[in-house]
Amino acid sequence: MVGQESLLKEARRIVVKVGSALVTNDGRGLDVRAIERWAGQIAALRAMGREVLLVSSGAIAEGVLRIGWETRPTRVCELQAAAAVGQMGLAQAYEEHFGRHGIKTAQVLLTHANLADREQYLNARMTLIELLGLGIVPVINENDTVVTEEIKVGDNDTLGALVTNLVEADVLVILTDQRGLFTADPRSNPDAEFVQFAQAGDPALEKMAGGAASTLSKGGMITKIKAARVLMVAGIPLVVCDGHRAEAIVDAAAGEDVGTLFVAAKKPHEITPKKLWIALGDAARGALAVDDGAKAALIERGSSLLSVGVRSVEGRFEANDIVDIKDATGHLFARGKVAFASDEAALAIGRTRAELQANRLLASLADKPLVHRDELVVFE
Repeated sequence: MVGQESLLKEARRIVVKVGSALVTNDGRGLDVRAIERWAGQIAALRAMGREVLLVSSGAIAEGVLRIGWETRPTRVCELQAAAAVGQMGLAQAYEEHFGRHGIKTAQVLLTHANLADREQYLNARMTLIELLGLGIVPVINENDTVVTEEIKVGDNDTLGALVTNLVEADVLVILTDQRGLFTADPRSNPDAEFVQFAQAGDPALEKMAGGAASTLSKGGMITKIKAARVLMVAGIPLVVCDGHRAEAIVDAAAGEDVGTLFVAAKKPHEITPKKLWIALGDAARGALAVDDGAKAALIERGSSLLSVGVRSVEGRFEANDIVDIKDATGHLFARGKVAFASDEAALAIGRTRAELQANRLLASLADKPLVHRDELVVFE
């Protein structure tokens, strides 16, 4: 794989994300042998002078098993209860197995709302950096016991990408129960071909992705592709590989061909900390669908988004919320802080500045763009 060794071999700070199916051995209880194996590999990397953070799924799946439910529940309160029960065993297992290598661990529970709030984002960053400085391995999970909306597909894949950017890590390694990305689901299509190298943000990738691997895990390859898109903003590579491989983490960090490598299609633009926060805030409140002319203006000329180029408004949001920006096909290509609430935006879309000024009720919306260029990030 061209460039993989140079990208990964020099990585000093690494985030590793492991999925529920691996941690809980497909729902049969915590796979202590796997946890022991990962702890040993991370200890080996630390001995080389590298810093490692671990993002671990598995709390809900472990909780479902401990409570005695046969299938993953759907009610939010039941999911929260399972997370509360399972988190205890998960934290204990990591503490025990890392402790055998003389490594201390810290449990860090985050929500996407924590990372969408600027002050909490900075506080989380300072905490994680301090833990690394103390020689402690942070074990990070979604704080599923307090989320107020339904626990969504692939939260921890995206969370892994957000944490990677948050601490300015050099690479994210996602361990899964598949070799990596295939052109189709290899479990149902024998003609599926393995994809060794992929450019993050390529719309064709999402068409290749299959669904969730098991009833106890949430996610699948689609969430890993979205994670790669988040990482693309900062030019950070993502490796997706088989977590059953004996030395998967060490081999990935050594630049070996262990799975699918996702990299940015081109060198990312210089990006301010504020714009990076906007790009990574995963709690977008809604979306704006724009026409081809507006998309070209944003990508090619670095323009602000004007109301005249917007075709539709999705969701409910307030002024200063983060919104996704999509093209006519539904492809997400930008994200920004919106100047108007959704009901105001819906009245303004498709209108020129002159048309807004001429309308007594909408004249106040003509004074500024819907999304200013200084508060907008383009992913392409």
